[in-house]
Amino acid sequence: MNLFFEESGDFKVGTVLSQAGEAYQVELASGKRTKVKARDVLIQFEKPDPEALLAAARAVAAEVDLDFLWEVAGQEEFGIPELGLEYFGHAPLPFEAAGLVLALHAAPVYFHKKGRGRYKAAPEQTLKAALAGIEKKKQLAIVQAGYVEQLKAGTLPQSMQPIVQQLLFKPDKNTIEYKALEAAANELHTTAPRLMLATKGLESPKALHMARFLFEHFPRGAGFAPVEVPQAPTDLPLADVAAFSIDDVTTTEIDDAFSVVKLEDGLVRVGIHIAAPGLAIRPDDAIDKIARARMSTVYMPGDKITMLPDEVVDAFTLAEGKDCPALSLYAVIKLEDWSVVSTTTRAERVPIKSNLRHNDLDALVNEETLASGAGEYPHKEELGLLWKWALQLEAGRMKKREAFGLKPEQANRVDFNFYVEDDVVSIVRRKRGAPLDKIVAELMIFANSTWGKLLHDSGVPGIYRSQGPGAGGWGAKIQVRMVTHAAPHQGLGVDQYAWSTSPLRRYTDLVNQWQIIAAASHGVTAPLVAPFKPRDATLFAIVSSFDAAYAAYNDFQQNMERYWCLRWLDQTGARHVDAVVLKDEIVRLVDVPLVVRLAGMTSVARGAQVRLDIVRWDEVDLVLEARLLEVVPAAPDASVGLEEEEEGDAGEAAVAEAVEAEGVVAVVTTDDNAPLAPSPGSA
Repeated sequence: MNLFFEESGDFKVGTVLSQAGEAYQVELASGKRTKVKARDVLIQFEKPDPEALLAAARAVAAEVDLDFLWEVAGQEEFGIPELGLEYFGHAPLPFEAAGLVLALHAAPVYFHKKGRGRYKAAPEQTLKAALAGIEKKKQLAIVQAGYVEQLKAGTLPQSMQPIVQQLLFKPDKNTIEYKALEAAANELHTTAPRLMLATKGLESPKALHMARFLFEHFPRGAGFAPVEVPQAPTDLPLADVAAFSIDDVTTTEIDDAFSVVKLEDGLVRVGIHIAAPGLAIRPDDAIDKIARARMSTVYMPGDKITMLPDEVVDAFTLAEGKDCPALSLYAVIKLEDWSVVSTTTRAERVPIKSNLRHNDLDALVNEETLASGAGEYPHKEELGLLWKWALQLEAGRMKKREAFGLKPEQANRVDFNFYVEDDVVSIVRRKRGAPLDKIVAELMIFANSTWGKLLHDSGVPGIYRSQGPGAGGWGAKIQVRMVTHAAPHQGLGVDQYAWSTSPLRRYTDLVNQWQIIAAASHGVTAPLVAPFKPRDATLFAIVSSFDAAYAAYNDFQQNMERYWCLRWLDQTGARHVDAVVLKDEIVRLVDVPLVVRLAGMTSVARGAQVRLDIVRWDEVDLVLEARLLEVVPAAPDASVGLEEEEEGDAGEAAVAEAVEAEGVVAVVTTDDNAPLAPSPGSA
């Protein structure tokens, strides 16, 4: 005897070897033996042989007219023998009955299964709706296939053009557009972003990287709605100074300026003047909500996305020839030993005499000309005095670093300035620690540390950058953290460090400026009137949001710098380039700040200079493939840019924070202690 039975949702045939109660021992055509329960048996038959019956049943199922079968089935539940009698006009033969089972099982739209071998015809309205759905899917499949062919031919279907970014960055995987994009990419052995570039859905890899960032962080666009510019108080006193700023030629958000006034008895008063939007913008007003949503200006080579609308920046930037609202920190210094006699903080209007630019002064102002007094340039006397004080400030910080157990900062690093014009990039090497850089960096560190102490002494919370056990004891590798209380910053060598000197482009600085104004204006009552009180939940939320934005913006800036480094390789046609070994298999090109891993590179000493053969690069994935040609004698500055490893404490985090304080994060620097250093040409 043979059986036609159901097993695990599939239909099989076999020969009975034995029977024990309600179970059969069955041998399949493959020779495999299986146990079949009686309730799973649909048909028992003697002839034909099992495999012949199954083949005949499949032929019957293929020829069944489902519409006719549905009509003859009626609306009552039925079994295979009854339906076979109606359909074939005679009691169904075993292979015919088996064919009906296969047909019914394969047509759940027409027939609903009610049990083993029992079915019921679908209601008419249900059937019509299901068939309509099937037809719609068929039509959509035809449309989808057409989209696939268009994409493969290099044409972006019209329906995809408005949703390019959504398809790439946040797709609805159930849409035919996404399915077509994925199918076409698979058939072409490429990726969806590359296919979009090939079909001109995106203009260039640069547009791809920019679109991805904007889609995630600026989904409503990077522009601003029209705003009313707030006005600073009109009764601010006018400072008796002639202040000047020091920035890159393209900088527009000028946050800081300096003044020098000689006093009697060998004293001099140095003014550090910081743009003061905090005098006009108030917590929770319209401009504050804009700034808080963005948290920081986003920098990239050749462009930027400002934290504040241009008209607000223009109203408070320290522009040449204007009396600008500012928060001033005055330090009275004894020239005999460069000690700070006193400090004073006040809000006022500051006359800005000059906006000095690195591009104009770098060749004129260097250590040699400052030492000899050679050359003529604006504010020569003031710059000479600030340079001497900056050296004293740096020496003091280095002693503090040593007290924290750290080595002195390394002064042999190189920074790179990016300039982009008409999609052509130039990358300029610039040695870190140049006098103008050091003047700005040291005075900003001094201001941030001094104002951090003012907040602490006044009992007013602020947002601090901290590095060391005082920030929470993070084990062997000490990270830089943001906290709301004063704590040492070991990497910079200061007892506290509150970001306060860039309120036009960093929200933490704007928050701290409000707190500093309260502390400077109200003394012992400052904790009562400051916008943020101790353990304020809003302040903690700002710190958390800023950290997240800071990390995302920094990643984007680094990606765009890497993109432009690859563009530089293409523009210059460079194929053999020099690089410096950073560690193990990691090297950095000498002419541009592009870091590459050379898998399998033979062991080469850290700081050694090598020559590479460029194999290929990819502006979409931002990768560079190269192979080692030779180890070459090191140039005099070949090791420039290498930091010594800190022994088990601050490590690279300390170096990075020191770099930030000088406005030179990663590879680009010009402005003071920027969290995201503005790429020249983007400010």
